[in-house]
Amino acid sequence: MTLLRRVGATTFVRRDLPAALTPWIVARLIVAAALVVTRYGVNQVGKRPQPVALHQGLFAWDAAFYRSIATGGYSGLSRNALRFFPLVPLLTRALGAVLLNHEGVALIVVVNVSALVFGALLHRLAMIETGDTSLARRAAWFAAVFPPFAALVLGYADATALALAAGLFLALRTRRFEVAAALGVLAGLCRPVGVLLVAPALIEAARGWSAAGRRERVAPAIGLGLFLSYAGIAFGDGVAPLTVQNQANLRGRAEWPTTSVLHGLRDLVHADRVGPGAHVLWAIGFAALLVVVARRFPLSYSLYAGVTLVLGLSAHNLDSFERYCAGALPFLLAVAVVTQHPDAERAGMVLAGAGLFGYALLSFLGVYVP
Repeated sequence: MTLLRRVGATTFVRRDLPAALTPWIVARLIVAAALVVTRYGVNQVGKRPQPVALHQGLFAWDAAFYRSIATGGYSGLSRNALRFFPLVPLLTRALGAVLLNHEGVALIVVVNVSALVFGALLHRLAMIETGDTSLARRAAWFAAVFPPFAALVLGYADATALALAAGLFLALRTRRFEVAAALGVLAGLCRPVGVLLVAPALIEAARGWSAAGRRERVAPAIGLGLFLSYAGIAFGDGVAPLTVQNQANLRGRAEWPTTSVLHGLRDLVHADRVGPGAHVLWAIGFAALLVVVARRFPLSYSLYAGVTLVLGLSAHNLDSFERYCAGALPFLLAVAVVTQHPDAERAGMVLAGAGLFGYALLSFLGVYVP
């Protein structure tokens, strides 16, 4: 409530939420269309067995784990499930109790409401930073239809993590450090990369040092520490939520970002390996956007985006790389900046919508990891 009073609750409800609502609806229609087309193609045209992801629908890939954790906790699952942090399952469990233990429905509600809030908060953040209503409108659109954001419709934690990150940036930039601390702890409990929000928190706290305490500067790390402590007590391995990602079928071993880029460039020249190599094209695009962020927005934005990009490229397996980087909201603001010209805006929206449909379709076919 403190944050809403600072931003303006009336403005948020009357301007920011409506600005985010239309793109939010469009994104869900696109993903739903991809699901329908994929099922029709597999069942009626191809006459093939349904891929597991297509059978799971909105609970495909990581979403199945989040639903299982919400239903029965971590105890009934393997140690690998610890890579899924507890905030979204906890919210799902709480809402599921209201919905007569329908945790699946609750998960989809939590995720999609979070996505709407994220779009509205990013719209407000863009207005605060630039005062440009057109840029803020584009930011709200890209917050919904950016190609990797099928995960914001599925039962993933990304939408909630993005909403928390946007709220934290708003709180930091409006000098509401007590709100930033609370949101930082929740972000650290939401996803492993939530701890990266320590970087912008340190920068903004340094600018308002007298008003910011130690907890505000390290709050995301506190949230991470809470879950690591739980893992240590329950599973005897306090770093398991981080280390399980190093398995070959997940992120794999850590590498220098240059090594990952070179491997990707090599993949691009092999016709049978274009898929993995395409991640490098995204990396080049995000690197270009990072330059835009550095030139247009405060240091805290470029530091957060830069750390996210480097971390994403440090994995041996670049699956989901696009989603990880898109989760750094400064990149979305940069996309809104570079599509300022009307022709660029139209092209950007069409490409984003087509990309969202394509990525969702490939995800339901089980050939792309969202």
